[in-house]
Amino acid sequence: MAIEFPYGLADYRALIKERYLYIDRTDRIPLIEQAGRQLILLRPRRFGKTLWLSLLENYYDLARADEFDELFGHLAIGKNPTPKRNQYFILKWDFSSVSPQGDAETIKDNLHGHINVQIRNFCLRYKHHLSAEVKLHPTNAALSLESLVAVTQDAGHPLYLLIDEYDNFANEVMMSRQQGARDRYEALLYGEGALKSLFKTVKAISAGMGLERVFITGVSPIAMSDVSSAYNVAENISADPALNDLCGFRETEVATIVQNVADSCSLTAVEADQAMEMMQVFYNGYRFSREAQERIYNPTLAIYFLKHLQRHCRYPRKLLDENLATDRLKLDYVSRLPGGPEILSQVLDREQPLAIAELSERFGVADILNASRDGVTTATLLFYLGMLTLSTEVTEQGETTLNVPNLTAKDLYLERLRELHLGSGEDSDEIRAVTKPLYSQGDLQPLCAFIERKRLQLFDNRDYASANELTIKTVFLMLLAGNLFYILDSETELARGYADLTMIVRPDMRQYQLLDILIEFKYLSLERLKLSGRQLREMPQEALEQLPEVARQRHQAEAALTEYRTALENKYAGALRLRCFSVVTLGFERLLWAKY
Repeated sequence: MAIEFPYGLADYRALIKERYLYIDRTDRIPLIEQAGRQLILLRPRRFGKTLWLSLLENYYDLARADEFDELFGHLAIGKNPTPKRNQYFILKWDFSSVSPQGDAETIKDNLHGHINVQIRNFCLRYKHHLSAEVKLHPTNAALSLESLVAVTQDAGHPLYLLIDEYDNFANEVMMSRQQGARDRYEALLYGEGALKSLFKTVKAISAGMGLERVFITGVSPIAMSDVSSAYNVAENISADPALNDLCGFRETEVATIVQNVADSCSLTAVEADQAMEMMQVFYNGYRFSREAQERIYNPTLAIYFLKHLQRHCRYPRKLLDENLATDRLKLDYVSRLPGGPEILSQVLDREQPLAIAELSERFGVADILNASRDGVTTATLLFYLGMLTLSTEVTEQGETTLNVPNLTAKDLYLERLRELHLGSGEDSDEIRAVTKPLYSQGDLQPLCAFIERKRLQLFDNRDYASANELTIKTVFLMLLAGNLFYILDSETELARGYADLTMIVRPDMRQYQLLDILIEFKYLSLERLKLSGRQLREMPQEALEQLPEVARQRHQAEAALTEYRTALENKYAGALRLRCFSVVTLGFERLLWAKY
């Protein structure tokens, strides 16, 4: 029987009643109750936060008591419910539906309008439980909320407030390129701003006035930090190891589903393993707690892949779900921060991973805009956005390291770097022309000539101080990224080492005459060569290849390639059409390549 995949469905009641796939996380409800009365959970976009809030809504809603067995009876919490089930009035706000367009006053009106609509809907839903009228204040939703709480207190049931994407519209305002965006953000969250005043009211009415519980979801702590003086009572449970997989899929769960889909498509065991490996490298890798032992899958991306695989018995052509394209806007914002472009490049460097003493749970917009170029604050922001995640490695000083979770995130980095350095459309036809011989014939010369002629010339003398193999490798990655036929990776772990660049043809693309690519990079500075840039430009290639340092670097590259080739051929059991190359860069003047 085919699985009904709930792509884009965040309504828990509909999901259960219509028998969509649901991976049980209801056993965490008692943990949530024990954690506190005012909680905040931060996760990246499209990570299942809204579905979790919908689950809480259905579990605690007093109006849904007669549906409890149908909605929860077959799940962990249904077999051992808590005394608080179906005991609350539920009020839910969704700030992702609050328009961030217009000036601060317009956005304020949008916010108050949303809350008043939700309160009006609340009154209609619970009209048989309320004995008094709730007074709505069109221009001041905080007063509407106070009126609501007074009425629910008289009705004899406590109120549970659920706030989804609390920071969404604030982030949209903050990251906007529109003139005056920062002023509008500050008008909303600083002083007596609309959002700050609202949370001030939430805090007040939760102090014994009838608002018993609050659960808030969001992406980052930025907005909450900027209203901290008004609402400093929420406990952040995002790093709790018991909740690491609250909104994601575990490896064993994905493997079970893949096998089910493979059986329905009559895939071989090898094909099922290949599908699982594709999901591992593109969608797995997230770790939100230092104490968590297991990495988890992005649930939206996993369902996107699995639904397509089940329907068509082949992978989606694009492995990045375009509905996550707004993550590009966030990377665009980060790249405009102090030191942003440097951070985007550094995250690709496995030899020097980003290290931070502590992940901050409190930093506001001013902290980001005034961040130093060491990148700590920017790296922390990238963690909350889901573009970096906690590594299991620590530095000798005990610092936590961050890494890119998977190839989907890495592709987004490369795409943004390409736009920063190459332009959105510049040379695109020529880039396709110079890379095609590599893919089909194993000829690296056109690409190297293009880089030597058009890309190396963009560097200047200031770049020499920080130049290394990563500098050149990043140029290649930017030009080679975005090819739908390949699994492109850098620092691939092979033979107890890390290959600089691998391009392995996707299993579903092996029907085409494409070569698998393995490249090892070396960099020689002008100082080490004891030559000037002018001398390098004027020397014939044959003379450059005879330089002792060049020969030494090529020998080292060949030795590494021999080991990596063996590891790759063993891993893929003879399925590869592998071509191996070394690329030695001489300053920012010349490229020498060799095929092995």
